[in-house]
Amino acid sequence: MICVSLTKEIENQLKKSRKKNKTVGLVPTMGSLHSGHLSLIEQAYEKNDVVWVSIFVNPIQFNNSNDLKNYPRNLKNDISKIQHLSDKVRVFNPSVKEMYKDGLSTNYYDFEPLDTIMEGEFRKNHFNGVATIVYKLLKLFNPNDVYFGEKDFQQVLIIKHLITKKFPKINLVICNTVREKNGLAISSRNNLLNKKNYKKCGLIYDMLMYAKEHVSKKDINKIKEYIIDKINSISSFELEYFEIRDSKFLEKIDVLDKKQKIRAFICVKVDGIRLIDNMKL
Repeated sequence: MICVSLTKEIENQLKKSRKKNKTVGLVPTMGSLHSGHLSLIEQAYEKNDVVWVSIFVNPIQFNNSNDLKNYPRNLKNDISKIQHLSDKVRVFNPSVKEMYKDGLSTNYYDFEPLDTIMEGEFRKNHFNGVATIVYKLLKLFNPNDVYFGEKDFQQVLIIKHLITKKFPKINLVICNTVREKNGLAISSRNNLLNKKNYKKCGLIYDMLMYAKEHVSKKDINKIKEYIIDKINSISSFELEYFEIRDSKFLEKIDVLDKKQKIRAFICVKVDGIRLIDNMKL
């Protein structure tokens, strides 16, 4: 398996692939790989001749320095997991200096209203930070397909907007959320939970299922009130938001229209650890 850290090396590898008319898949990650990431990689190598997995903790998308500092990193373990998948897979693990040669700076995009609600409200400029690094990766790799998971559905819509505007020939592949046995969406942050809180976190999935089961039967505001009360009744839980919005533009839904495609979105802080999830209703 090839693991490189410099963009020049990547360019040379990509030239070789293009000369042989090989299709290229890209899976951007921040490392600490789990089964959710691995499912993206598996889907990528089933469709593409060569798959590049980028492992890079992007500092400009963190609005909390402690969150950046505590973000789990284990490159050796990540590479070990990838090695067991397929010989089609390559790893790109650049340094911050390599990705930001002129110093840390954020590009600003017009994503409104997508970047001003939910995650955008609680994490100012987060999505501009995400878009900045994704733009750099897409420009470098120019893949046939790029893979993201729908656990971060708001982020997926941001990336879709970016690709439509800047890289219309690249195909965005949105992959299903992978879950723990208790329903909790798999995330690198789950490793920061203690055993007691981990068990309680099944409630987050339960509340999404409650919304799914009752959205056609109950008033939306009543559903929200129930979920807010249920989450906040747990001492170590703090609900940042629960929203029911349309799936295309994330417009708020107050009255159900059966023709609309809608999703429930939730963010819960568990002893300070932010866990996000969503579900198609």
